[in-house]
Amino acid sequence: MSHLTSQQLAELKSDLEAAREDAYHRLVEKDHYNLRGSLRDNTSELSPIDNHPADVGTEMFERGKDLALNEHNEQLLHRIEDALDRMAEGRYGYCQTCGEPISFERLKAVPETAYCQKDSPQSFVSAARPVEELFLAPPFGRTSLDEHSDQNGFDGEDAWQIVESFGTSNSPALAEDNEIDEYNDMEIEASEELDGFVEPYESFVATDIYGENVVFYRNGVYRKHMQATEHLESEDSLGTGSNRY
Repeated sequence: MSHLTSQQLAELKSDLEAAREDAYHRLVEKDHYNLRGSLRDNTSELSPIDNHPADVGTEMFERGKDLALNEHNEQLLHRIEDALDRMAEGRYGYCQTCGEPISFERLKAVPETAYCQKDSPQSFVSAARPVEELFLAPPFGRTSLDEHSDQNGFDGEDAWQIVESFGTSNSPALAEDNEIDEYNDMEIEASEELDGFVEPYESFVATDIYGENVVFYRNGVYRKHMQATEHLESEDSLGTGSNRY
């Protein structure tokens, strides 16, 4: 026997039927938000292919909004129909997860619900991530071959570094490394991968063609070298360095 009175069931059924009528008319009157037409019909452009994406940005935004509204109304209509079916079968008003009665107050606020408040799927934010992220992990997915011991050729990460060297919209505050002071040191693993050098010190030490007039370039590699030297000298002064006996 239902925990709801016949008067409460009649009131909730009336609410469900009114909500069903409203959702149905929104879909029909708006012709499913005009999703059956092409995007070109909503723009003055013959083709967006040769234009900058921002040229059709407004239309693209409206298209995405219409998709969301249409999906929302279709799902709402499905939940309402399901609730009316449960009501006809005498199963309405009970949580499909725990089987406990759903309060009349909650049903009055959300008449199509099939869950109590504690078991509602909408009461928490899912931590699930798209399966594509697992497929593409690690960064650069299958094109990153650094993890292979026999790989020393050009891969996806190298391709990105070439593109990145022309500039990005990132700033040093958003860099992968947390010790970035200038834009020139922002490339991925820029301080670890030496382009044109064998040893790290060769990237900041230079001489003239006669091997004289030594010059130090204070780049990222130089700063890290100096920080490491200062750290070792500090340990040595405390008697904790590897050269102390």
